[in-house]
Amino acid sequence: MLWKRQIRTEEDLTTFLNPSLDNLHDPFLFYSMSRAVERIRQAVANQEIILIYGDYDADGMTSASIMKTALDEIGAESLVYLPNRFTDGYGPNLDVYKYFIENEGIGLIITVDNGVAGHEAVAYAQESGCDVIITDHHSLPETLPDAYAIIHPEHPDGHYPFKDLAGCGVAFKVACALLEYIPSEMLDLVAIGTIADMMSLTDENRILVKFGLEILKNTERVGLEALLKVAGIESSDITEETIGFQIAPRLNALGRIDDPNPAIELLTGWDEDETRQIAEMIDQKNVERKAIVAEMMQEAESQLDDSPVQFIYQTGWNPGVLGIVAGQLLQKTGKPIVMLSEENGILKGSARSIPNFNIFEALTHHRDLLLAFGGHAQAAGMTLELAKLPEIKAAVADFIKQNKIDMSEKNTLILDDEIMLSDVTLETIKSLSQLAPFGQENPKPQFLVSDYQVIQSRAMGQQNAHLKFKMQQDKTQLEAIYFGHGQETLDFEQTAPDLAVTLSVNTWNGNTSVQLMIIDARVEGSQLLDLRNQQNQTQIPENAFIFTNESENHAIMSEVLVIAETPNDADALAKLEKIVAEHDFTAIYFQNQIKQAYYLTGGGTRDQFAKFYKTIYQYPEFDVRYKLKNLAEFLNIPDILLVKMVQIFEELAFVTIKDGLMTVNQSAAKREISESEIYQALQELVKIQAFFALSPVSDIYHKLKEN
Repeated sequence: MLWKRQIRTEEDLTTFLNPSLDNLHDPFLFYSMSRAVERIRQAVANQEIILIYGDYDADGMTSASIMKTALDEIGAESLVYLPNRFTDGYGPNLDVYKYFIENEGIGLIITVDNGVAGHEAVAYAQESGCDVIITDHHSLPETLPDAYAIIHPEHPDGHYPFKDLAGCGVAFKVACALLEYIPSEMLDLVAIGTIADMMSLTDENRILVKFGLEILKNTERVGLEALLKVAGIESSDITEETIGFQIAPRLNALGRIDDPNPAIELLTGWDEDETRQIAEMIDQKNVERKAIVAEMMQEAESQLDDSPVQFIYQTGWNPGVLGIVAGQLLQKTGKPIVMLSEENGILKGSARSIPNFNIFEALTHHRDLLLAFGGHAQAAGMTLELAKLPEIKAAVADFIKQNKIDMSEKNTLILDDEIMLSDVTLETIKSLSQLAPFGQENPKPQFLVSDYQVIQSRAMGQQNAHLKFKMQQDKTQLEAIYFGHGQETLDFEQTAPDLAVTLSVNTWNGNTSVQLMIIDARVEGSQLLDLRNQQNQTQIPENAFIFTNESENHAIMSEVLVIAETPNDADALAKLEKIVAEHDFTAIYFQNQIKQAYYLTGGGTRDQFAKFYKTIYQYPEFDVRYKLKNLAEFLNIPDILLVKMVQIFEELAFVTIKDGLMTVNQSAAKREISESEIYQALQELVKIQAFFALSPVSDIYHKLKEN
């Protein structure tokens, strides 16, 4: 696995498995770092007020907190401002800069996690005698602002060896340069910001995050302690996943739906009561954010259509969560999603795309249709006039057509290895943990699991959204969890598909066990879908071939088969077997409808036939047109079975039927019921129906395929 991660020399191996703060790069390798440090120290000496101007996400919050902590340590007088997403927008805001320069006497502005796109505001500040030091990591524009200094790992005139620092990482390097030592106590904030911003966890980031996680486990920040408490997280359990799924979403929620500035007090303050109240408020904002996302998802799904790229908009949508909803819809539909909020004829929002479709490239040549636009291949932000939307859609469609893009192509999932269930042990997981922290460009090991049996499965979680099942391979049993697939319990029981999994430790009530977390599932050959439950609302493809007992099987062009009806005799069964044997269907839907369920009545027992004959023998004539239902109730024999019994008796000449009147033939020759062809066909039909109604669809498929 290390080899696959390009760790191929002794030096790389040592550095990777035993990261050290000594391996961090010299902060003065940044272009203009010396100039920036000198200017900050000058501001301290001259008692200038420094404004730290951040961003409203977790990276911006931690970046600002790191810079404030460093400035406090050298005796600077500083203020922190995180722009409001709704009123200030992203990056340097001219009105905000004017306010602080004119009203707060700011002499120096230090941006963190933003700034390289803020030409107008930066120019105003510099012209007003307020120097601006930009610390940022976002994509560099062709022309840089005319700032006093720009600290950026990708600066064209710089030589910094690692290009993938988060905004908090850049702020931390400034702190190192200012303090002239490595302030390891700040690494908890660096870890949070780096993971939250989904930066590459290689090289320097790996060192920063690995040590940051250890600092976080023993953090002395009362605000982080409070946030961990409201999230129900034990400090000893903290991992990169804790940050990615628990801490970062809560911090981001604040900036998505409200003023982000209380986060600075949370991350830097020491008042336990105040930070606890902020932590509880942030947790509540996260609850609100989830509710907003859920409602918006429902509204957005109603707008989905057949377009290759989905443009979805509505008046009044919260712009702070558009990116989240776009990402969730992308996962659900496999299509690029552009989520937009409309106000006064202006659309503003976020896009998320699939790897095969570069949405930035598709739209960058049509900036004349957009009021604002930025981003990269799989994510972008934009503002446009509602009236221009048809032209934008047409431009996207032309881009797809001209470049012959296959919009149905899916992501490639790279697995590290195949693993047997017997090898999934605590010892294995402990060994693999040496590769942690996991994240971008250092993914958690992913394995293939196949050739197993599902022992039992069930849906779990709110609204039974998730799937949990017990699986067995040889003598080893393990549990597996598949989030978001709670409706597929029967599918997994019947098909036991190949699984792509990660390994996990589950601790509950003091007991520790290993379990599998499913990433994806794949069925080799035909995908088999069980629709026999009438509650199943699965949508069937329009071009599917529908098998009924009257179907003709010539010239089947579809790759999808729907078995709408259970074969009603041996000939129909043979016809279905021929269809399945001669075609490689990608999917088979089993509806298996049965009009008359003989498998429930059975084919008639000897006692039932004897009782029937004994009863009708007492009547010279019996009107089967009107009295058969009464007779069925009297004999306690189902109607449909009694009809068959009458037909069998007539075939064997035990009775004659004329004009609806049945007469017993008292001189009939003695014969066995089994001699009747109708009886024989009925027994065969009972077997066919029982097999199609009760057997796992995988067994039905294999039986049809074999024959």
